[in-house]
Amino acid sequence: MKNQITSFKGEYRFLSNFWPVSIFYEGLMYPSVEHAYQAQKTEFQEIRQKIANFEKPGDAKKFGEELKLLNQIRIDWDDNLKLDTMKFLVLQKFLENDELQEKLMLTGTAKLIEGNDWNDTFWGVCEGKGENHLGKILMEVRYNISSW
Repeated sequence: MKNQITSFKGEYRFLSNFWPVSIFYEGLMYPSVEHAYQAQKTEFQEIRQKIANFEKPGDAKKFGEELKLLNQIRIDWDDNLKLDTMKFLVLQKFLENDELQEKLMLTGTAKLIEGNDWNDTFWGVCEGKGENHLGKILMEVRYNISSW
């Protein structure tokens, strides 16, 4: 067993928010956590629906980033709402899917690090620097599920 997992690729790709999994949130079905997360950046239901309809999580992410330019981001988004939303969506991903939950549990006590090369130092770690919030959320979800 590894004591740390430093990227969500290969056998650990399922830890990525891009992993295909149905997420039902606030009246809409999304094809991944990434889709659902990006949609929550706005309060406009028609924009959320548009994001839910994107085929690829990368397209949803790109459009979510464009929401800033369009001035469509929720005013309270950066006030812990984005972290609380991610925690809820990641928890739902693993609670609603027994196979993914089992794979998460098989990571044991390994430190989960969302290592990346796209300079995301909020959700992950790039070149040894970053807050690794996604990794921390995944470890919290793993701990909570194992405690139930």
